[in-house]
Amino acid sequence: MNITILGAGALGAYFGARWDQVGHEVQYLVRSRRAEQLRNYGLHLHSVQGDYTVEHPSVVEDVSELEQTDLVILAVKGYHLQDVMPELKELVQKGAKVLPLLNGMEHIFKLQNELGIENVIGGLSYIIATLDEKGHVVHSSQLHDIHIGSLHSSQHELCRQLMNSSSEANMNVNQSQNIKEDLWKKYMFITAFSGMTTAGNFTVGTIREEQSTYEVTKHVLNEMKLLANAYDIPLTEETIQEGISKFESLPNEATSSMHQDKRKGLPLEVEHLQGGALRLAEKVGIGLPYIHMLYALIKPYERRSK
Repeated sequence: MNITILGAGALGAYFGARWDQVGHEVQYLVRSRRAEQLRNYGLHLHSVQGDYTVEHPSVVEDVSELEQTDLVILAVKGYHLQDVMPELKELVQKGAKVLPLLNGMEHIFKLQNELGIENVIGGLSYIIATLDEKGHVVHSSQLHDIHIGSLHSSQHELCRQLMNSSSEANMNVNQSQNIKEDLWKKYMFITAFSGMTTAGNFTVGTIREEQSTYEVTKHVLNEMKLLANAYDIPLTEETIQEGISKFESLPNEATSSMHQDKRKGLPLEVEHLQGGALRLAEKVGIGLPYIHMLYALIKPYERRSK
């Protein structure tokens, strides 16, 4: 397949390199600073799942240089979504389908509205990776999974092709039979995980040690369940328990990527995650007081990072 990675941070660069490793044509559509890194240093994966190097990755800075793409892997942060919309529209006009790997749900509705419902595939990923000072990927966990699923009947064949073409790649690509529910399940967990760690400047262990703090985490999970139910997604009490079990399984020192970004003074995805939940809730007339509290506590840090 011909694959364009839009947003070659740790996530996009990792999966792009794994597809390159099995012979797919992969190009990275990036801004000038990242393009310079990739041209100067190449793309290296330092991974517990096996290292790999793309000595001369195909780097593109202007979308007009791309004549044909089967699939766009959208791997930007939520706060960059609107910035890349013109590029996405041009690629879709050239025949591409878009597979977003962002956390949250609001972006799905935005992309479908801007690009057409038939052009946006459901997708999410599980990976723990970061970039070093040369822009190389440091992948530190066994997770390197992508889950895909059709959001429109016309996408079934492309999903099947992507599954087949990824079968030999050193990564896990799984086809979901209910990608909407899977997206909401991850959104539920990420909203609580990122919100609690970032607002409180806490690790997971600190949250678990204080019962009253841990109870707030559970309230956030419950609010996300209610929000999903309002959008006809049948999350249940069992789903909440799954989220709690996942939280329990994390090591004491674990924290969220949003909390790490806060520590580094980088932009935060609070508007995309917690803010997105509040806007979706407003549309269906429900309140999310615990999520609103987290949003209010994190939002000032977002201003400091600009």
